[in-house]
Amino acid sequence: MAGARPTVRRRRLAAKLIELREQAGKTPQDAAERIGCHRTKINKIENARLGISLGELRDLLRFYEVDDDTALVDDMLALAKRSREPGWVQRAGLARPSLTDVIDYEKTADYIRSYQSNLITGLLQTPDYARAVLSAPPSTLGQEDIDALVESRIKRQEVLERTDPPRLCVIEAEAALRLQVGGRQVMRKQLDHLEAMAGHASIEVQVIPDRAGAHAGLPGSFVLFGFPNPTYSDVVCIEHHTGVLYLETEEETAEYTLIFDSLRSIALSPGDSLDLIAQARQDL
Repeated sequence: MAGARPTVRRRRLAAKLIELREQAGKTPQDAAERIGCHRTKINKIENARLGISLGELRDLLRFYEVDDDTALVDDMLALAKRSREPGWVQRAGLARPSLTDVIDYEKTADYIRSYQSNLITGLLQTPDYARAVLSAPPSTLGQEDIDALVESRIKRQEVLERTDPPRLCVIEAEAALRLQVGGRQVMRKQLDHLEAMAGHASIEVQVIPDRAGAHAGLPGSFVLFGFPNPTYSDVVCIEHHTGVLYLETEEETAEYTLIFDSLRSIALSPGDSLDLIAQARQDL
């Protein structure tokens, strides 16, 4: 339905169509004339408010000079076919979730809120820390696979170095500072990096001390993405052992916003949080 809230796949499809149209030097009016529709339909498609038929999609891709036989065409047709599905899990192989959508959200969000109960948030991890995290679960992944996952995780952090980086608000439970992921030396470097990144103007790090007791974050970690496009609702990302769950309804995102605000209210101030990070590093 045209009025339905944009799903994960529909957003990705819309963003790619805009990118390809602009690369081809075409306007929304050009696209509308190509498939014989009003410009408002193209606007709705590119705002992820309306789906597109496979025939129209193929025609636009040819118009944008995309080769019919490329993997890109297959990927976009698959997105169009499944664009009505709600929050979903996409697997890479049999053991690891695909990070395609997480990466897309990190690139397009203007506000990222991350709560982590046991680990340092992915956008602030060092390579050695990330390697230790990714190597911990039993799996059939080989060393090359783990290397690729580490490289991908570190490359994702480039969004924080843009001239227009998203605002990143991180809340870490104290346990994440104390858990010796990768050993003492790896953890020391990780805490040094966390402290340094917390000094960026667009990044805020707060820590919930152990003494805070029971709180709303005990059920688990999550990331909440907000977007500059007013037609896009917030999205909650919850990663688990075999996949990634996306929550997209207004009720779900409102609940997690409330939870995050509650956690923020009991966390230490950014300054006191830096003191606790320094203390945790000293205790190592």
